Amino acid sequence: MRLSFLTLCLSSLLLGTTDIAGQSYAELIEKSYDYVENNNLPAAEASLKEALRQEPANPNNYALLTNLGTIQRRQQKKEEAILSYTAALSRQPQNAMILENRASLYLEMGETEKALNDYHLILLHNPIREEALYHRGLIYLQQKNYLWAEQDFDKMLEVNNASFYGRLGHAILEKTRGNYDESERIYNYLIDKLPREWQLYQGRAELYFLTGKNGRALNDVNKVFFESEPDAALYVLRGKIKLALYEREPAAADFRKALEMGYDPQVIAELLRIAGR
Repeated sequence: MRLSFLTLCLSSLLLGTTDIAGQSYAELIEKSYDYVENNNLPAAEASLKEALRQEPANPNNYALLTNLGTIQRRQQKKEEAILSYTAALSRQPQNAMILENRASLYLEMGETEKALNDYHLILLHNPIREEALYHRGLIYLQQKNYLWAEQDFDKMLEVNNASFYGRLGHAILEKTRGNYDESERIYNYLIDKLPREWQLYQGRAELYFLTGKNGRALNDVNKVFFESEPDAALYVLRGKIKLALYEREPAAADFRKALEMGYDPQVIAELLRIAGR
């Protein structure tokens, strides 16, 4: 059963491979890097598939499959990327980096339990791996398992008292619990130490919005817009703040932009309804 599944994975990955005449395995890999640098992701994908077809038993193929998954992910081919990461893991089942790649993609796809299983597996073999502890803690927060989330964030601080993600996890935890003063204290501390860590301003803006400090919230959000690349969630947050400030049309424009960027259509529809648009 396992062998047939893996064979199916590899067969599916190689379907649709473009002929790349006269190139060796090593040349195809090198070309894939060039294509990625030139943002020609379809050509990079085709090069890696051809390399895999040429030498299907090469022990380095776990790395090619990982790269292939990331290239597919960047093209929004999420199901194919999962297949590539899974094929890579068939060769290196305990590779934490590949597991983290697959787990984060599962989260993007709303497959929370599958992501959680991958983080469990990582931490089974490396119980102090910070990235896995942080993201597992966030999943526990989403599930309202506050005690388990706190244990993961505490573990990071136990290993390294200066852990950025350990402290950030606690800031998010306290915000989720409604302990807004403590959450703000942690955000302020982190921003004082790391004033160019823009995700901190976004997190603090959410906190300010929750506590009705809309002017401060908008100031933090605008700083992120000016200094970094805003994501869909940031457009939604700015829209909510503008809505609270009775700026209905600018709020609706932000909600529509978030929708273009892939935000949940049902959430956006409700926000537009509230905005009267």
